[in-house]
Amino acid sequence: MSFTVVIPARYASTRLPGKPLLDIAGKPMIRHVCERAWESRASRVVVATDDARIYDACKAFGAEVVLTSPNHVSGTDRLEEVVRKLGLDAEHRVVNVQGDEPLIPPRLIDQVADNLDRYPHAAIATLCERLHDIEQVFDPNVVKVVFDLEGMAHYFSRAPVPWARDHWSDMSRGNLLATNAAAALKGDAGYFRHIGIYGYRASVLSRFVSWPPAPTELAESLEQLRALYNGARIHVEVADQTPPPGVDTEADLQRVRAWMCKSIETGENGA
Repeated sequence: MSFTVVIPARYASTRLPGKPLLDIAGKPMIRHVCERAWESRASRVVVATDDARIYDACKAFGAEVVLTSPNHVSGTDRLEEVVRKLGLDAEHRVVNVQGDEPLIPPRLIDQVADNLDRYPHAAIATLCERLHDIEQVFDPNVVKVVFDLEGMAHYFSRAPVPWARDHWSDMSRGNLLATNAAAALKGDAGYFRHIGIYGYRASVLSRFVSWPPAPTELAESLEQLRALYNGARIHVEVADQTPPPGVDTEADLQRVRAWMCKSIETGENGA
């Protein structure tokens, strides 16, 4: 069963304006992302952008690209517009790959698409990794996820969930590295960081954009909670491979440039 990769790419990044067009090893960043997606089993890879400069750059290196509205509130809204314009069937699988992840492993793209096939009652599929650092468990910038035996998500949170009552009942932020905190990390429940790659059935996207923001979504500032609030099931699986961080800052950009140059010099693949 085929699937499509859609890569949202905005020009107006606050920290790195024009981010998709920044040079990495002689190519714009968005081209590296497309190349990683082309290495997956996707039958189609489409860039979604609201900017003519990104549109033209993608056309120049042979990518399929759709020009979308500049008024979308989120990447999910942009994704839905693309799916609607492409006329994809309700059950068609769509994998959303961010335009600032030039090192995304293609196998992760395949993994979320495959999980939508394996779990027909899931509307969305995503990935996670186990946490081994107590500081990350308590870091609100690290989104945690709790899921059931089948991998269906119960909740996503910036808080340390599940709360290890027996280990942390007398804990404060001043002693996160205490022995009882470390013991909780090794418990059966475990702590899992959400990895922000999503696979969707096309039908859920049209419903998603019609739903108002959920109370939990507004409280946590996590868009995926809107899907759970409205009864859409999300499948979560531990990633087959830990993805390198994306590019959010100048330091990230320099790190990726150095990594890519080294991989070219050693003859390794860029992903």
